Amino acid sequence: MSRDAYIACICLGMIMLSLALTACGGPEVTMTPEMLPPLEGPAAEIDRLLNSLTSDGSFTGAVLVAQNGEVLLSRGYGLADRERNFPNTSQTKYRIGSITKQFTAMAILILQDQGKLKVQDRVCLYVPECPVSWQEITIHHLLIHTSGIPDWTDFPEYTTIRATPTVPLQTIGLFKDKPLVFSTGETWSYSNSGYDVLGYIIEQTSGQSYETFLRQNIFEPLQMTNTGYEHNQSGLAKGYTGRHGEWVQADYIDMSGPYAASGLYSTVEDLYLWDQALYTERLVSQELLNLMFTPHVRMPNSQYDYGYGWALGDRNGHFTAGHAGWIEGFTTKIRRYLELEDRATIIVLSNRDTTDVETIVDQVAQVLFPE
Repeated sequence: MSRDAYIACICLGMIMLSLALTACGGPEVTMTPEMLPPLEGPAAEIDRLLNSLTSDGSFTGAVLVAQNGEVLLSRGYGLADRERNFPNTSQTKYRIGSITKQFTAMAILILQDQGKLKVQDRVCLYVPECPVSWQEITIHHLLIHTSGIPDWTDFPEYTTIRATPTVPLQTIGLFKDKPLVFSTGETWSYSNSGYDVLGYIIEQTSGQSYETFLRQNIFEPLQMTNTGYEHNQSGLAKGYTGRHGEWVQADYIDMSGPYAASGLYSTVEDLYLWDQALYTERLVSQELLNLMFTPHVRMPNSQYDYGYGWALGDRNGHFTAGHAGWIEGFTTKIRRYLELEDRATIIVLSNRDTTDVETIVDQVAQVLFPE
């Protein structure tokens, strides 16, 4: 038997044992690093980098790296639950923060494909008691952060209300009567509020909850079985904060607040299914996909433009689409290299909100695309 065949047999045996024990009510067998097959080439170099960052306290989480349709690495590092000594794995679920926004944007495009709305529709068609200052705001403005609606997560009272359950109209009420921070369409300013309004529009036009619409129209068709709306439920990695050597459990927030701006959880492997689907017309037509990845507006003080839930631009000579996420206890990043000769994806999900995921993605990219 060859070495590769031997390794494959060992891994298959461990998987079968795990399934058998779980079916009989026994403990699930976790694939520890020692049980995973050895890596070679760039994957081995990336793994050494991530193990080093984990050892010095810079990283905890999961990483998936793929190139040209092939997964090079998909592994967990550090602990998902430090009290119970549970390791992170490629199947560990994390709150993904603002990576949620690209799913909200896709839901809007699906509704346009279904003929239920258009991105150029005025927001006031869907929002009751719409303020006068919102009369010029379109769905398009919300998608690209040019509405001028202030970001409610920047309000001084955010830290006192973030643990309180809410509903979409109640959240919208926090900022609906606030003055715009600039005239609609004048510039770009990141606004979680705008994406919360998009979530409400999705519910009004679909007749379903935001959660149900995404599940039926995105997650189930793509078989993203480990992705969904977070309800402060068990089964996710615990979220931590703190710097090197500090592991403090993050403050509690009620996930009804983050909603369509930051309310989802996922795994690196499910997000790779999402990434691959975006090269196809499985969810919407190519014409609508092009809208998502069109550089609609330049982000101030940046080399990037903003599409629908994606930041677009050159990164060290390569055209990329990416987005970061931050939510109490978690920080995340997905970056896609879109040029045909570069095609690659790097996904980093961390269960500590002080992890520098941007730098980690850059370090991984340096292995894939050495200068």
